Amino acid sequence: MTDLVAAALANPINRAILTRLPMLGIPDAWLVAGSIYQSYWNALGNRPPTAGIKDYDIFYCDTSDLTYEAEDAVVRRASLVFADLDALIDIKNQARVHLWYRDRFGADWPPVTGARDAIARFQVRCTCIGLQPRADGTLELAAPYGLDELTRGELVANAACPNRAGFRAKAESYRARWPWLTIAEDMTDLTA
Repeated sequence: MTDLVAAALANPINRAILTRLPMLGIPDAWLVAGSIYQSYWNALGNRPPTAGIKDYDIFYCDTSDLTYEAEDAVVRRASLVFADLDALIDIKNQARVHLWYRDRFGADWPPVTGARDAIARFQVRCTCIGLQPRADGTLELAAPYGLDELTRGELVANAACPNRAGFRAKAESYRARWPWLTIAEDMTDLTA
C-alpha cells in the first residue's frame, strides 16, 4: 500500500511548503487537504505527484489577532517565502473564518479551537487531512476520520461540516480527475 506521507512528499511543492512552513512563524500551521490526499491518489493511480492539484492550502490558527490586516500580513510573508513555487498557495487563519464565512457561503461556521478542528470540517471526510512539520524534522499527521476511506477512494459527506450543500459538486470534481473514486450515497440531508 502506498504510504500517504511518502506520496505527499513525492510532490516537490508539498515538500518545499512543509520545509519552509516554520519560516512563517505562525501558530498551529498545517499543510492541509488537496495537495496531500490528491498526491496520494496520484500515487495510487500511477500519475505524476502534482497531476490535477489546483492549489495548496495552509491553515493556521492565531487567536491573538483576528483582523484581516493580520492575516493579510501573513499572506504577504508567505508570498515571499514561497515565491519560487509554481503553485497557487492559499493561506487562512482558521481563528477568523467564522467572521466572514456566512457572507461568502451563506452558512454559519462556528469558531474553531485550533487548526485541527478546522481540518475535521471539510465537506468530504477522507479529505480531512493535514501535515504539520515538527521541530525535530518529522511530520505530524492529522486524519480525524482515519485513512481507510481515502485509500478506498470512497467520498463520503462529512456530518461535521457546517455547510454540506456543495458536497456532490466537490465529489464530482474529484471523480472527474480521479475516475476510480466512488461517491458514497448516505441517508443524510446534504443540503443541511
